[in-house]
Amino acid sequence: MPQILMFLVTLCFLSLSSSPSLAADFPAIGNVCRFAPDPSYCRSVLPNQPGDIYSYGRFSLRRSLSRANRFMSMIEDQLNRKGKVAAKSTVQALEDCKFLASLTTDFILSSSRTVDATNTLSLSRADDVHTFLSAAITNEQTCLEGLKSSASESDLSGDLFNDTKLYGVSLALFSKGWVPIRKRSRPAWQPQARFKKFFGFRNGRLPINMTEKARAIYNTVSGRRLLQAQADAVQVSDIVTVIQNGTGNFTTINEAVAAAPNKTDGSKGYFLIYVTAGLYEEYVDIPKYKRYVMMVGDGINQTVITGNRSVGDGWTTFNSATFILSGPNFIGVEMTIRNTAGPTKGQAVALRSGGDFSVFYSCSFEAYQDTLYTHSLRQFYRECDVYGTVDFIFGNAAVVLQNCNLYPRQPRKGQANEVTAQGRTDPNQNTGTTIHGCTIRPADDLATSNYTVKTYLGRPWKEYSRTVVMQTYIDRFLDPTGWNAWSGDFALSTLYYAEYNNTGPGSNTTSRVTWPGYHVINASDASNFTVTNFLVGEGWIGQTGVPFVGGLIA
Repeated sequence: MPQILMFLVTLCFLSLSSSPSLAADFPAIGNVCRFAPDPSYCRSVLPNQPGDIYSYGRFSLRRSLSRANRFMSMIEDQLNRKGKVAAKSTVQALEDCKFLASLTTDFILSSSRTVDATNTLSLSRADDVHTFLSAAITNEQTCLEGLKSSASESDLSGDLFNDTKLYGVSLALFSKGWVPIRKRSRPAWQPQARFKKFFGFRNGRLPINMTEKARAIYNTVSGRRLLQAQADAVQVSDIVTVIQNGTGNFTTINEAVAAAPNKTDGSKGYFLIYVTAGLYEEYVDIPKYKRYVMMVGDGINQTVITGNRSVGDGWTTFNSATFILSGPNFIGVEMTIRNTAGPTKGQAVALRSGGDFSVFYSCSFEAYQDTLYTHSLRQFYRECDVYGTVDFIFGNAAVVLQNCNLYPRQPRKGQANEVTAQGRTDPNQNTGTTIHGCTIRPADDLATSNYTVKTYLGRPWKEYSRTVVMQTYIDRFLDPTGWNAWSGDFALSTLYYAEYNNTGPGSNTTSRVTWPGYHVINASDASNFTVTNFLVGEGWIGQTGVPFVGGLIA
């Protein structure tokens, strides 16, 4: 009799574990799926067998990778069938999707390999995977938005929607299973040296046909340390100059970029491109396989890279950028990147950055609507100027702007200014925009308009939009409510907007919006959005030699 009972119990268990209708009743599945944005969908895609968050997470990532490869094939099929006959806007949107799909495949493959190896990750390694999975979802959303105005939407939008939900399951399981609890209240850290001071040395034998500044840079970096802020200061493997009169290595920036090595690991240092003063009318593209590139100009308004692509002239927002950055570990210094399409042409991007671990120091970004597209991954901006009108800092990266000057301009008639439009679509994404220790004041054209244009700190582009403004000077021109709605009550309870210890006549929070998602926070909460805690940035920013404050400003 005991053997018969054991057989019946085993038979019952096997029946339950193989029954699709009862699979969702396993306690383990219910426990892990409560973290997902759509728990019922999560339960429907996990295997019909008991497991833990690690086994389910690995399964979800493998399935996500399969779907990513499938979607890439679908995009290529669409391009093959429609590429020669479809409208320009459709082809552009599909090309954008193909590029984004290739990135997504890379991100998910890397993430899957990482979690297959261990259940325990360091903070920085966990942040890598968390960032890659967040970016995969962002890529899907960007693709979908590009297709919305094209004839391809009906063919692919359903697949994009389902893929995004699956990637959301993978992100949720990873963020709850592998991401360690962050250590808060780390001490602020800042290199003592400053970047610019090292460009003044003169010694040794120099190459011919170099300007004085190129010689100074060459002396400083050729085979030696560029910055001496710390023991592992920046190394430079090679240096080339871009001079329009033909006396340097190249006359265009893109030629210099093409000369940079492919897929370098950075062990020999940065490939430094020195771009001398001049107006460079070209669309610069740093592709994903160009890693550890440093680009140094002659200063803001001296080295100027300019273009005029816009949505109004038929470009997608994604491809309207004058400067496109996809390669990781990029450093940009002392230059202006500009889009001159103007306020009447709609979205017209100056810089689009999807380069992980990208750093811009002492640069200026100038346009009107959608100036700075912080698309995805991890980014840091220090002592930069940003000029724009509608949503002029937007995207879904994990980004900190520190000690920057933000200048709202005079927009098209009938428009308001929003400094930010952050695009987080999933509550488990580690993305958001931090404005830290900056200055927000009107550009000259807006200042002379007697402030008839309403200006806000931001509005929620997506459901979980997240922006924090802290220890920043805000001039009197800001609308007292501080923040603007996107449409009706969309995202007002799911967004996270916060202010901490700002100064200036526009910083008074007594008349701010009363949305459920808006907060005036304390120092403890604000520390979550610093370079150290939000970007896990002390290592990767520290190695660039660019100055930063890791914690709150004392």
